[in-house]
Amino acid sequence: MSHLQYYAYEGQGVEKRHRYHYSQAVRVGDRIECAGQGGWDPKTGEICTEINAQIDQAFANVELALKDAGGKGWSQVFRMNSYHVPINNEALAAMVRNVKKYMPDHQPIWTCVGVTRLGEDDMRVEIEVSAHDEEGAQAAREKRQNLK
Repeated sequence: MSHLQYYAYEGQGVEKRHRYHYSQAVRVGDRIECAGQGGWDPKTGEICTEINAQIDQAFANVELALKDAGGKGWSQVFRMNSYHVPINNEALAAMVRNVKKYMPDHQPIWTCVGVTRLGEDDMRVEIEVSAHDEEGAQAAREKRQNLK
C-alpha cells in the first residue's frame, strides 16, 4: 500500500514505528485513519496509571496524530472506537467528558469495548478514530505532485 501516506509523530510515534512496525495515522482519500492511541506521554512514553489522566492523554495523543497527518484534529472525527481495561463508570465518565471537550459541536459514532489486555502493560485505554478531511486531502495531493 505504498500509494498511501503514513504518519508517525515525533517522539513516541516514531519510537513505536521502529519498535512495533506500525504508523500512527494514514491518509486514505479524504479520510485520516488513526491507530489506537494510548495515554502515553508523547515524548517519553511514560504511562500514568490513573485512569482519568490516561484517558485525557489518549485524547491529546489522538489530536496530535490527526494534526501530524495534516488534519485539524477532533473537529473532523466522525467515528471513534475505544478499548478499556477495565470498562467501568469512571472510564466512561472520563470518555464522555473528553468527547464534550474536544467535539462540542458534534457527536461522533462511538463503539466502546472492554478488553482483557492492550498493547503495553500499563495501558488502560486505547482510542482509534476516523476523520474526514477533504481540504487536507487536496493539500496532500498537491504536495505529493510537487515532490515528483
